Amino acid sequence: MDGHISDLMVDIGTKARAAAAELAYASQERKYAALIGAAHQIWARRQDILDSNYEDLAYAADKGLSAAMIDRLTLDDRRISGMVDALRAIAEQPDPVGRVLAEWDRPNGLHIQRVATPLGVVGVIYESRPNVTADAGALCLKAGNAVILRGGSDSFHTSTAIHECMATGLRQAGLPEAAIQFIPTQDRQLVTDMLRATQYIDVIVPRGGKGLVGLVQHEARVPVFAHLEGICHVYADRDADLEQARAVVLNSKTRRTGICGAAECLLIDWQFYTKHGAVLIEDLLKAGVEVRTEGELLKVPGTVQAQPDDFGREFLDKIIAAKLVDGVDEAIAHIRRYGSQHTESILTQNDATAARFFQRLDSAILMRNASTQFADGGEFGMGGEIGIATGKLHARGPVGAEQLCSFKYLVTGHGTVR
Repeated sequence: MDGHISDLMVDIGTKARAAAAELAYASQERKYAALIGAAHQIWARRQDILDSNYEDLAYAADKGLSAAMIDRLTLDDRRISGMVDALRAIAEQPDPVGRVLAEWDRPNGLHIQRVATPLGVVGVIYESRPNVTADAGALCLKAGNAVILRGGSDSFHTSTAIHECMATGLRQAGLPEAAIQFIPTQDRQLVTDMLRATQYIDVIVPRGGKGLVGLVQHEARVPVFAHLEGICHVYADRDADLEQARAVVLNSKTRRTGICGAAECLLIDWQFYTKHGAVLIEDLLKAGVEVRTEGELLKVPGTVQAQPDDFGREFLDKIIAAKLVDGVDEAIAHIRRYGSQHTESILTQNDATAARFFQRLDSAILMRNASTQFADGGEFGMGGEIGIATGKLHARGPVGAEQLCSFKYLVTGHGTVR
């Protein structure tokens, strides 16, 4: 395998493997110290991080990146404070390594335990959002994994500055700095190398747009945790509370339009529309959202004709598709056809309707009377998340420290023979 990937990847991978072996038995206290130390460093050096971010933002502006992408890239004191809070929250969580997941006794005298254990080495490939450098590094460390980070060219300088803080935290805690490595080049060949590095990397997590995730899923030889797109739906049922619906729809779309948990399609039950009119559409239009729709909803001033590919499209912008549906079953059918199994929300006061929505859809995250913008590991109490997984194997939904563990069986006998 070494002959097929670069010398730099071999060096990084070898160091990561050695670090992972040490992290597998690192004490909770050392991991805690490393994360708290990194949090302190990020806050103490926040001006250096902001200066690096300004450099990246200038590069992004020259490239003509969209407003949503620039929003993902931009840091300020509030967002740096959020990064620090996430590191501290992860540090305070119980150590997921060594948890006894199940145990039982067999008639043959064997006592069997299934115990959580680190995955080993995690590779994270991401675009634009520099906070992933801290979140991914912290979560992997908490779960006893080494991590290799490959940030996007758009956030290269910011991510480098954040990584230096993470490395300082590791060093101060007496843990190997190679536990969290950041690839120090923007050469795209290193992405290919990571995807082929089965000898060194146990799982790849891509964080970015459809192009990046599709490339990773298509090219990777290493197992992948990923979602291709965040095509999230909000369904306003006939039994929805009007004021709740207005608040949730607006927040789901407009709080941050460039994240994977942003709503991309609004489905409105005909009876809700008959009772309340176009209030949900009008709220979106007043907030500056372009509403692409069809049929009856085109009568609402300011809406525009939807194209066929607008349903099932991830806009990541102040644009939303909207459609009238006849009841929850038609909403479910639409979501099954156009969704990406990321996050869907139903707005209803009817318990039976909500139960039907939850039972008959298989998205990674299903919500009731709550904004899709809560599709985030930090909001789920995980401190942060390394990504949202929509696959069916191993990890699903927000991937936090617990999801970055595998398990092994510990079997105890008393001279037991078969």
